[in-house]
Amino acid sequence: MRAACVVTALNVLVASGFAIAGLVSPAAILPPGAAPNEASLIFALYAAARTIPLALFVLAAIYRGSAAALLVLGALAGVMQLLDAGIGLVQHDVGKTVGPLVIAGVQFGVLWGLRRFAVPPS
Repeated sequence: MRAACVVTALNVLVASGFAIAGLVSPAAILPPGAAPNEASLIFALYAAARTIPLALFVLAAIYRGSAAALLVLGALAGVMQLLDAGIGLVQHDVGKTVGPLVIAGVQFGVLWGLRRFAVPPS
């Protein structure tokens, strides 16, 4: 349970950090040579709208010690990382592809271990 808490919290907090960085300094997360514009701000707002609430719900689940909620929210966070890796592929950016894939792999690994706490035995 502790590993799932740490990995999931780091996952959503890092994702939220990137979204906030996109709001504060859009050039920091854009591909090389791209100039920030209104569209990049709107995408950063969308990223923040999905990651910040998820981070808050994950932190609440950890505080309450709810393995079942952490399993669902962690799975959502893992899927979001897989989709982020797809964005990295589209941008032809190895770092933006491999990083999210590694995070998703670790996330799903700890969820695999957490499932015995979250799902009561039959």
